[in-house]
Amino acid sequence: MKPLVVIVGRQAGLAEGVRGTPFAAGQNYFRSVERAGGIPLMLPPIPGLIDDIPSVLRRFDAVVFHGGGDIDPRRYGQEATEESLYGIVPEHDAMELAMVSAAIEADKPVLAICRGQQILNVALGGTLVQDIGTEAHWHQYTATELDAGSRIAKAMGTDTPSRCHCVHHQALDRVGAGLHVVGRHSSGMIHAVELDAARWVVGIQWHPEDSAAEDPQQQGLFDELIRQAT
Repeated sequence: MKPLVVIVGRQAGLAEGVRGTPFAAGQNYFRSVERAGGIPLMLPPIPGLIDDIPSVLRRFDAVVFHGGGDIDPRRYGQEATEESLYGIVPEHDAMELAMVSAAIEADKPVLAICRGQQILNVALGGTLVQDIGTEAHWHQYTATELDAGSRIAKAMGTDTPSRCHCVHHQALDRVGAGLHVVGRHSSGMIHAVELDAARWVVGIQWHPEDSAAEDPQQQGLFDELIRQAT
C-alpha cells in the first residue's frame, strides 16, 4: 500500500458544494504528496481528538505540517506585541502542537512548512519573531543557502535553491531543543532546520508546494518524505 500522510486541517469559511462550515487545507499540499507516491488524508482540528493522536499516528506513515495563521504568542511564553498578528485559532495550535510531539515520539517522517516549521520550533521550546518587519518575504521568491550534506539539501538536490516561495511575516528566533539550523536567507533569517535525533524531521520557512509541480527541487522535499515513509 502507498504511504499514508496526515495533514491537520483548518477551520474555514463556507465552501461551495458542502453543507455547513467546512474544514479545509490547500490542495497543493495534497497534490504534492500524491505526486510523490503517497496518499494524503486530512485530520480535522477538533480538540476532542487530541488524546487520540498517538493512536491515529500509528495508522499513518508521515506527517505534513502546512502554512496558516499565526501561533498564539502565549504558546512560546510571550504576550502579543505586534498589530500584524493574524489568524490565531486555539484549536489549530492545540492540535498541531500535540501532533508534533506525537510524531517525534513515534519517529515519523515530518515535513514542516512555514507555520509548520514555527509549530515545530515552539513545540521544542523555541520562540518566534512576531513580525520580521519587511515585505521581502511576503509573496516573494527568494534564495536560500543550505548546509551541504543536510537532509534538506540532499532531498532538493542542491544547497542553493534559488526559487523558494515565501509567504511569512514571522520567523524563528530562539531555536528549539534538538533543532539544527541548516539553511538561512541572505539576511541571516532562519529558513531551514532539522531535528538531528529523529529519522527525518525537517522544517522549512518557504512554501515548496506552490511551485513543486514545475520545480523538481521543491517536489524533491515531498519525494524524500515519501521515501522516508516507505
